[in-house]
Amino acid sequence: MRNDPTVKIIESDFQAWMGDIQARIESALGRLLPPAHTAPARLHQAMRYATLEGGKRVRPLLVFAAGELAGAAPERVEVAACAVELIHAYSLVHDDLPCMDNDVLRRGKPTVHVEFDQATALLVGDALQSLAFQLLADHRLADEPRAQVEMVKALALAAGSRGMAGGQQIDLESTGKALTLPELEFMHIHKTGALIRAAVTLGAACGQVDAHPKSSLDRYGKAMGLAFQVVDDVLDYDSSTGTLGKTAGKDSRQGKPTYVSTLGLPRARELAGELRTEALAALEDLGASARRLRELADFIVLRKF
Repeated sequence: MRNDPTVKIIESDFQAWMGDIQARIESALGRLLPPAHTAPARLHQAMRYATLEGGKRVRPLLVFAAGELAGAAPERVEVAACAVELIHAYSLVHDDLPCMDNDVLRRGKPTVHVEFDQATALLVGDALQSLAFQLLADHRLADEPRAQVEMVKALALAAGSRGMAGGQQIDLESTGKALTLPELEFMHIHKTGALIRAAVTLGAACGQVDAHPKSSLDRYGKAMGLAFQVVDDVLDYDSSTGTLGKTAGKDSRQGKPTYVSTLGLPRARELAGELRTEALAALEDLGASARRLRELADFIVLRKF
């Protein structure tokens, strides 16, 4: 199948689309982040260091793919995508701190607290989070004010105690423990999945989507949020630090429960495939406009880094 010329053309088209969106997000983030020379310069330099020139931009890609399905204006989607990515970047800065995961490498370069210092890294996370919500307030992203308020609410829920922050707390409390699969899924629905679901929600909210597609998109986002974490756990187990751009094998050394430690490597890989199938099934009735979401499901599950 991989030797089929049609498949290669489709893959090439997706790679070109993905590269265009990644470049667009990099440029937009560069404009929207405070200039490096603006006081306080050290904080702004660290914010740009944490956010620019790195990462796959999976969450912004999902925002754009959902926005395409909803017929949203790219200028609106761009801002929503940057807001989601700023939340993600802040979470990585805080996750890497010595009081959390204590990591020294992220996206192939020293983590923010190593390159700058711990206090600056803490402020970087705070400032990136604040900037994300400022973007949602500064720009008109939806036709109706209430719809835009709902976008702010969706991102806040995804980032807060009932989302990413809450999942991180569960993760910290679970170190050294063996979790059941339902317990592990509960943790990652919050820690990783909530922001991925929000990315899909915000992209669609920039355009027009009725109740049925919204439900389908939410099921897609939930499945992909879990699939992303399963694949992350697999890659952490069997990939190198150089390939990942972050410290490989760290979770197992720290005694963190993962899909690999809970299920074993073969079953974890199977689960990723099952979640991909579930995500694609959620899009069955959405037609050609969901093409990029389908392609991203393949990319997220089949990626090697």
